[in-house]
Amino acid sequence: MNLPYFISKRITSNESGAFSSVINRIAVVSIALGTAALLLAFMILIGFQNTIKNKIYNFSGHLLVSKYSLSTSYEETSIGITDSLEAQLDKITTLDHWQYYAFKAGLLKTKEEVQGVILKGVDDSFDTTAFSNYMVQGRFPRMKPQGYSLEVALSTRIAGYLGLELGERVLIYFVQNPPRFRRLDVVGIYQTDLEEFDEKVILGDLNLIRRINNWPSDQVGGIELFVKDPDRIEEAEDEVFRNVGFDLRVDNARDKYIQIFDWLSLLNRNVVIFLVIILFVSGFSMVSILLILIMERTQMVGLLKAMGADNQLIRQIFLTQGFGLIVKGLAWGNGVALAIGFLQERYQLISLDPSSYYMDYVPVTFNGMVIIGINALVILLIGLSLFIPLSVISRIRPIRSIKFD
Repeated sequence: MNLPYFISKRITSNESGAFSSVINRIAVVSIALGTAALLLAFMILIGFQNTIKNKIYNFSGHLLVSKYSLSTSYEETSIGITDSLEAQLDKITTLDHWQYYAFKAGLLKTKEEVQGVILKGVDDSFDTTAFSNYMVQGRFPRMKPQGYSLEVALSTRIAGYLGLELGERVLIYFVQNPPRFRRLDVVGIYQTDLEEFDEKVILGDLNLIRRINNWPSDQVGGIELFVKDPDRIEEAEDEVFRNVGFDLRVDNARDKYIQIFDWLSLLNRNVVIFLVIILFVSGFSMVSILLILIMERTQMVGLLKAMGADNQLIRQIFLTQGFGLIVKGLAWGNGVALAIGFLQERYQLISLDPSSYYMDYVPVTFNGMVIIGINALVILLIGLSLFIPLSVISRIRPIRSIKFD
């Protein structure tokens, strides 16, 4: 039988009603609260980052291929879609799929309001399934195989500015010489809560932009590429750059929307600071609690030393007791965090202001490796802190400790 474990178990079982039992509960509660707070912080952080990134990627792709141009306008110089270009993209193993697009600046006009917008033209290659999560009313515009469709989807902000509803028609004037206009049918309203999109982008038919720009059917403004693993975007970017023509540029969505990704990086720093504070507080509390337990058991320590027990054996007794408290605290902390996370994911109990946080509820993502890593980190750092109070045991003298009261 493991003697340190046996003595530690007997000590714990005989502490009911004693001061030590209160201390043990405080230790378990402090570790549980710290662990739950850490797990929830990371689950919310990962969920928040994934939600923002998915909105950007679903709207603009991971990588964008376009023509080199000195122009800073939204409208691109067209590129030709050839069999050789598509064959080169097919060879890139890191890509999942791609879709064609073009932008065209215009003015939406109703009887009372005028709003500047960017018409994003797409075709049947557009992933409407992924984008359906952001459709709040109506449906996505249907594209025509021949000719062009006049159906568009507006954002909730643009529809609100112009006072438009589903089924209504609106004039769009394209800024060019000579000016052209079309009467569009509003068939859908979307909401991403990202100002970069909701403030100015409407979705329509790529063939409409081709017609306005007098482009042939094989011309597009650019290609949005989606990679299989978003964590390998830089690798995919290099591979795409090597395979496309010298006159084409490859942009990373992270660079295009760098202000958003920099903001998400700052959130990582805040959570790391929070992690350090929680671990410091939990470790300090465990040091204090174990010192109290040793002081309360001073007479027992003296008796064990008088009976021939060495310092190593006595340290193992209290170390075993300390790790037992850590395990209990982790069990409760994990249970509480996972239960709260499940309820939030299922019922979205905690809401947010979309204008400030780009979403209307707190997102939660369960990542098994992160959960395991946090638990391992708590065990390691708090476990190491236990060795600080254990150094007191070597200073306890048997005769004085037996008389200790």
